[in-house]
Amino acid sequence: MSFISSLMLIVHFVLLAILCLFGLHRVSMIIRWFKYRKHHVKSPINFTELPRITVQIPLYNERLVAKRVVDAIVLLQYPADRLQIQIVDDSDDDTSALIAERVSHYQQQGHNIEHVQRLKRQGFKAGALKDAMASASGEFIAIFDADFIPAPGTLLDSIHHFSQPDVAMVQLRWEHLNRDRSLLTKTQAIMLDAHFALEQQVRCASDMFFNFNGTAGIWRTTAIIDAGHWSADTLTEDLDLSYRAQLAGWKMVYLNNVTCPGELPADMNAFKSQQYRWAKGGVQVMKKMLPSVWKAKIPLSKKIESTFHLSNNLAYLVMLIDTLFFLVPSLYLRNQHDFINIWWLDIPLLVMSSGGHLMYLYFGQVVLGRSKRSAFFKLPSLMLLGIQLAINNSRAGLDALLGKKSDFIRTPKTGDLQQLKPKSSLTNISLPAYQAIPPKGAIFEFFIAVIYLIVLLWAIDNQHWFMLPFILVLTLGFMTTAISSLRSYYQLSK
Repeated sequence: MSFISSLMLIVHFVLLAILCLFGLHRVSMIIRWFKYRKHHVKSPINFTELPRITVQIPLYNERLVAKRVVDAIVLLQYPADRLQIQIVDDSDDDTSALIAERVSHYQQQGHNIEHVQRLKRQGFKAGALKDAMASASGEFIAIFDADFIPAPGTLLDSIHHFSQPDVAMVQLRWEHLNRDRSLLTKTQAIMLDAHFALEQQVRCASDMFFNFNGTAGIWRTTAIIDAGHWSADTLTEDLDLSYRAQLAGWKMVYLNNVTCPGELPADMNAFKSQQYRWAKGGVQVMKKMLPSVWKAKIPLSKKIESTFHLSNNLAYLVMLIDTLFFLVPSLYLRNQHDFINIWWLDIPLLVMSSGGHLMYLYFGQVVLGRSKRSAFFKLPSLMLLGIQLAINNSRAGLDALLGKKSDFIRTPKTGDLQQLKPKSSLTNISLPAYQAIPPKGAIFEFFIAVIYLIVLLWAIDNQHWFMLPFILVLTLGFMTTAISSLRSYYQLSK
């Protein structure tokens, strides 16, 4: 074999080994959950006098959910003289008028609620939260995005954990308002369930760094300021502030038993837009904070866990590089050199790379007591969704590595439209403002699917049977995401 041929095979297996490490880390989450499954956050000592809380609802052009969240937030059970509500509104459409009407309505009823607006929208969500804190009176800041609906008792169920003076933040577990709307929302819900019920639970129980998820959480005001305040130099200001606070010595608490329901993106392009922001922001925080993590005087185990935590979005990029540039050439080389047809090395690496993630997602349902049978039958959809996100999230990771700037694009939510039956058309609604997101990358995804269809036929012809399932999944994944993205945009644009 030539040097280049050997190098191609070596790189292919190195990339597979990296993906295998990410898969093994997911499996370690399951193993560690069994170790900490009986762990419960220590019952706090109740405050003798409840502290002042400011509830902030950051939103931008959220017409379809604005009224719902304002109507829900005034139902929070907390002493009126201890509670301040700020609707932090950066909108430049008619959302502001709708909010103004609801705020005025509740002010007349005696609620301490304010409509906070800025003259210049700088720094996106982080900038809005930072500016609003100038007029916040609370010792603690509770943050709920516009598409989240906290239960009336949410504050009383969680505030007492701050009686420990070193606690900076308390994160609640997300539930999902429109979980059963479609296969897409059901699959998203399973992904998020695993993140919260496994990942957040295990990291908190084992005293590892974990993160505020941007909503459904409460911060100590002094901890935000001590950690350097909100910063808009990444797209995930929540992850960034979480790491800065923990490196500064603050503790954080995750409450798996206190939930707050939110709305999942209803169409593929909105979902991909959200995932792009989360993936790019995660890699931006990795670049920004990982050097500080490794320089910090913390246990090696925390440094390793934080490295996996902050770099996990790069797994998509690693997978795409391998599948596009090294998988097909490696198959061709095996066809030319029978003696290197080492399928026995591919199979375990491929199984662990994908199987580790699937096990993690499956156990996310098990630990919540959900149907094991239903979770098992969702595994093919979860595998396809991972492929469907490959190009989108790889582009996000690459853009972050290259330092490419991009705006904070909000994820459109349907609000009351979630009550529609899945077959209903959004065009039947008189409400304006659900903005269809262009299907970025859909044509490229379709092109890649066609290439892999050709590779699939070639592999059959050359009897590469061991690779057929993986090539078939890649083909279906890229094809279905292209069709789904184009179809969603077409229907919503109508």
